[in-house]
Amino acid sequence: MAADAEASLNPGVEKREVVAWAMYDFANSGYTTVVLTAVFNAYFVATVAGNAPWATFAWTVALGASYAIVMVAGPLVGAWADAHAAKKRALAATTLVCVAGTALLAGAGPGDVAWAVAFIALSNVAYSLGENLNAAFLTELSRPAALGRVSGWGWSLGYFGGILALVVSLAWVLGAPARGQTTAEAVPGTMLITAGIFALASLVTFALLRERAVPVPPAERQSHAFARLARTARQAAGYRDLLAVFACGTFYQAGVATVIALAAIYAEQVMGFQTADTIVLIIAVNVTAAVGAFGFGYVQDRIGKVRALRITLYAWIAMVTVAYFGTTQPVFWIAANLAGLAMGSSQSAGRALVAYFSPPERSGEFFGLWGVATRLASILGPVTYGAVTWITGGNHRLAILATGIFFVVAIAFLARVNEHRGHAAANATDPKAP
Repeated sequence: MAADAEASLNPGVEKREVVAWAMYDFANSGYTTVVLTAVFNAYFVATVAGNAPWATFAWTVALGASYAIVMVAGPLVGAWADAHAAKKRALAATTLVCVAGTALLAGAGPGDVAWAVAFIALSNVAYSLGENLNAAFLTELSRPAALGRVSGWGWSLGYFGGILALVVSLAWVLGAPARGQTTAEAVPGTMLITAGIFALASLVTFALLRERAVPVPPAERQSHAFARLARTARQAAGYRDLLAVFACGTFYQAGVATVIALAAIYAEQVMGFQTADTIVLIIAVNVTAAVGAFGFGYVQDRIGKVRALRITLYAWIAMVTVAYFGTTQPVFWIAANLAGLAMGSSQSAGRALVAYFSPPERSGEFFGLWGVATRLASILGPVTYGAVTWITGGNHRLAILATGIFFVVAIAFLARVNEHRGHAAANATDPKAP
């Protein structure tokens, strides 16, 4: 493994730096796993909003509003960080805000809809910006031929961070009766647990990860973020393969975001899972996702990044089919673990492909644009799901079937991507003539 790591990294990059970079995936995964996927989302619908007919739709709209903010802020923050060689500083700021926002969710009880929505939006904006900034370090750390496996190392370690947060949260929830609490009353404590794990684990990243970018001269920084984005817009034709990847990502990440945001709600509302059962299920899914991210990273480098991503999208379609037709909890377990394998591999593959198509000196900007695609997806997918359940009077099965359409459209866009041409454009002085 040590020799493999050494051969995968850029000259001058120490193995401990890659571990530190991957530890940020470990740190922030508890947020998505506990807050967005397994615990707080279902708590919001059932307890905070009191199972009102609009509860699921309100949750998806709250997330959608936060992602709309990220779509505007992400590219600007990324371009600013590139210009000032300040990705690490910006990452520290977003981490502090997300940790604080997550901790404040512990104050949301029955009827506190406004409080919950406000701090879900705040914490999710900060989380999303931080995810973009951390991904932008990938091109500094990894050789181009090894982007798949290095991305997979980080993403797979991240799932174990989610598992840790879930296991500790499960222990807290299961101990509720001994403390004289109900399960619902124990949920706010899981927000403090998640915030604490995020804060502590991210310290490794900030202690060991180096900033290698060179800042733009001060005289050239005024309005630099806007200028860089304007230049990218003018050169868009030269990055046509990356643009196709962004379009593909918008649709397949819409499906992924739907599963992340609504898996626990589907498990409890349709399949009859209890909170503790849902947490155990999500722990298992995180294990299969880690396996998918780690193993498929090597496959991606071997067979090609586009081909590998296409395989993961077919796996998503299989998962949606099983979930739609499944009527028992054991069948739903199969669907959920299919989702885990597809989730780990597709998200890691997408990050590696964007890195492969991005000019190294503009990685913050380009991952900010990738963030636009993924956050648009995070609005499109969950809000579509929530709207379908609202229109159909709570038909979650039809909503999950509609989710499969996103993966079909993503495959169509991926067919337009030429991997060699896209990488050449990233390394060309004039991207219109790679």
